[in-house]
Amino acid sequence: MTVLKRIDEVLEEVKRIHFIGIGGSGMCPLVEILHSKGYDISGSDNNESDTLNRVRSLGIPVVLEQRAENIEGAEMIVYTAAILPDNPELCAAKASGIPTFERKDLLGAVTRMFDNCICVCGTHGKTTVTSMLTQIFIQSGADPTAVIGGRLPLTGTNGVAGKSNNMLCEACEFVDTFLSLSPDVSVILNIDEDHLDYFKTLDNLIASFTKFASMTRKEIIYNGDDENTLRAVKNITGKKFITFGLEEGNDFRADNITVENEFASFDIIKYGEKAGRITLGVPGRHNIYNTLAAIAAADNAGIEMKKIIYSAEQFRGAGRRFEILKKINGITIADDYAHHPKELEVTLNAAMGMGFKKVWAVFQPFTYSRTAMLFDDFVEVLQIPDRVVMTEIMGSRERNTYEIYTSQLAEEIPGSVWFNTFEEVANYVVENAEEGDLIITLGCGDIYKAAKMMIKKYENK
Repeated sequence: MTVLKRIDEVLEEVKRIHFIGIGGSGMCPLVEILHSKGYDISGSDNNESDTLNRVRSLGIPVVLEQRAENIEGAEMIVYTAAILPDNPELCAAKASGIPTFERKDLLGAVTRMFDNCICVCGTHGKTTVTSMLTQIFIQSGADPTAVIGGRLPLTGTNGVAGKSNNMLCEACEFVDTFLSLSPDVSVILNIDEDHLDYFKTLDNLIASFTKFASMTRKEIIYNGDDENTLRAVKNITGKKFITFGLEEGNDFRADNITVENEFASFDIIKYGEKAGRITLGVPGRHNIYNTLAAIAAADNAGIEMKKIIYSAEQFRGAGRRFEILKKINGITIADDYAHHPKELEVTLNAAMGMGFKKVWAVFQPFTYSRTAMLFDDFVEVLQIPDRVVMTEIMGSRERNTYEIYTSQLAEEIPGSVWFNTFEEVANYVVENAEEGDLIITLGCGDIYKAAKMMIKKYENK
C-alpha cells in the first residue's frame, strides 16, 4: 500500500494524533486544520515559540520536552523532517507499531480533503503569492483553509482553518516535498537553479516540476514568460492551461505599467480585455508577476475582479518578505527571506529604488552547497547595495565539505565586511548607519535576530 493511501485510511480511522515538533512553522497550520475537523491533538517540542503559544491557545496540550511516554494514547504520530532518527518519541512510536508519518505526508492527505486545492509552487515568490491569495479569499468571503510558508499579517498566522472546500497551499520543491500533494489547481511561478545539492542538475529540477504539474487534476496556471517553466509544462496534456506574464499572448498580463518608489501600478489585461487597474502595496517589479499569478488563480476560482483588486491592493506582504520591522531615529529596519541570488537581486534592486540615503544589506548565507554552487552569482548581486555586512554561513542540514566560508565572499565584494556573531554585526551597523538609511537583513536562517538586536540597541541609545 502506498504512503498516500495508507495515511488517508489511517486518518479515517483514528481520533487521537500526536505531533513531534508541534511548534514548527509548518506543523502549526496542520494542527489547526485537523483540530477544526474534530481530531484530538497533543504534541511536544523542545523550545518555546510564538507558534507553540498559538497551539496552546486552541486548548491543545503541549509538553516542552520530548519523552517516550508523551505518545501514550496516540493512534497516529506525525513528525517533522527536522526530527532526528534517535528522537525518543519517534523511536517509541516506531517500536510500538503506531502509524507514523512525516509532515509532508500529512500535508498531502490534507490537500485531498478539499475539492478545490490550489497549490502554489516555484523557486521564488511562493509565500508572497499564497499569502496574497489567502487574503483575497478571506476578504471576498470564500472562507479558505490555507497553509503558508510565512506569517500573513491579516491573520497573524501562517495557516487558516476555514469551513469551505477551498484550500490554498504553498508547495515546496525541496527534496520533492510537493510530490506528496494532490493539487486540483497548480500555480507555477518560475523555475530557477536551486537545491542542486539534491537535484544535481537544472534538468532534474525541471523534471520534478513536470511531475508535479502532471499530478494536477484541473487547471495549470503558469508564468508564460519563464523559459524553464515553459519547458516543464511543454508535454503535459489533458489539463486546462492559463498563463500570466508581461509579454503579449499571456492570458493575464500587465499593461501601462508605472512605478513610483518601486511600487507598481498597471492595467490588468484578462484574455485581451482590460479588467481593471491596480496599485501594489508591495515593492519591486517582481511583485507584478506575483500579483498576476494571484489574480489569475483567484479569477479562476470565481472571485469577482473588483474584490480581487481590492484585496491585492490592501496586501502589504508576508512575514519576512520585505517586512518593515521598525522606523527609528530616521532609520528604517526591514527583514527579508531572500537567500538565493535571484531573490537577493530583486529585493536589493527594489530597496535601491525606494529613495533611501544608503541601503545596508545584512546577509546570512544559507547552506554551504548553495553558497559554493552559486558563488559568482552571490558576488555579483551583493554589489548592488551601498553597504554589505555578512555573517558566517549557516550550514543548517549540511557539513562544510565544500570548504566554503563567508570570508571568501568578502574578498570578492568591494567594501564588504563580515563577522562571526550577530552581536558584532548589530554593533557595527548601528555604529555606522545614518539617518535616512535602510537596513535590511537577508536570509532564510535566523538573521532576523540581528535585526531585533539592532532595534534594541537603537531603542537604548
